[in-house]
Amino acid sequence: MFTLRENAMAIYNRQQPDFYGDLMDAIEILPDPVLLGNACPQDGLEHKDMWGTTYIFKPGAPGAHPHVTAENAVIKDIEHWQDDLVVPPYEGLDWSLAKKAEASVDRHEKFVGIMFGGGLFERSHHLMGMEAALCNYLEYPEEMADLLRVIADYKIGYIREMAKQVHPDIIFYHDDWGSKQNVFLPPRVWREIIKPLQQEISDAIHESGMIYMHHADCICQPIVTDMVELGIDIWQGVIAQNDIVEIQRITEGKLAMVGGIDGPKVDIEGISEEAIRAEVRRAIDSYCPAGRFYPSIPNGVCFRQWNDSIVKDELKKYGREFAQKHPI
Repeated sequence: MFTLRENAMAIYNRQQPDFYGDLMDAIEILPDPVLLGNACPQDGLEHKDMWGTTYIFKPGAPGAHPHVTAENAVIKDIEHWQDDLVVPPYEGLDWSLAKKAEASVDRHEKFVGIMFGGGLFERSHHLMGMEAALCNYLEYPEEMADLLRVIADYKIGYIREMAKQVHPDIIFYHDDWGSKQNVFLPPRVWREIIKPLQQEISDAIHESGMIYMHHADCICQPIVTDMVELGIDIWQGVIAQNDIVEIQRITEGKLAMVGGIDGPKVDIEGISEEAIRAEVRRAIDSYCPAGRFYPSIPNGVCFRQWNDSIVKDELKKYGREFAQKHPI
């Protein structure tokens, strides 16, 4: 019997696993100082993160969301962004909680991970609002590139700092590059402004001896070959609205993927147990044959507890059955 980590690596290396299941089950996320510093209380009130962006986490909501207005936007004029932006420090932070948590993890059993949110695109629109950011990428590309240069330098610095402090196995890097319909930016713009800096971030992760897992629970198909070129090791959050089978073909197995179960389809009231189980089986049957695939809910969980329990139960049962019936 494999440990969770060994089973995950078997899938990653195209070896025979004991079962197919969610890679996230094998990762222990540390409470690092940036994650804690940007946390928003679930009280429905406005709170600022380390960059000065206002967030609201409503009771009962699945997570906190930026609440950027014309009045509270950190950057109000992209032509003068240097006057408004204050980059938070990444050195001299308190790593005591992260180190304590790291010491409790048996790395033979699980990976140690750090969740690094607010990627280049996300941080840019969190600083000025989505509408302003999308317009500025098209109308002021040089200014946006200069802004992202500063954000990227911060991220690279923190990656190297976390490597010194706790040396995670995996960086769970977040940057949603699209919606359920398409990528947010024209691929040409994304390639010109974001991709070169993302390459530097990817290089810093790999130079620090870590696995680069990129979270984007959205459409990324128009730029998926670029994700391979960047050296992204694992794409977490692959929604079923992507043509996953086609992506597996064009990436030639170079990009391991996590997701595939259509979460919103099964996370609804009144759905039958069999319908939920059928969607889990569909994802496994459709995507696991190509290898290097971890079936899961792309955003992590169903928010309805009963629905989530059925998904997890079917993953546990059918994920093991599939592995046994389809040996590598």
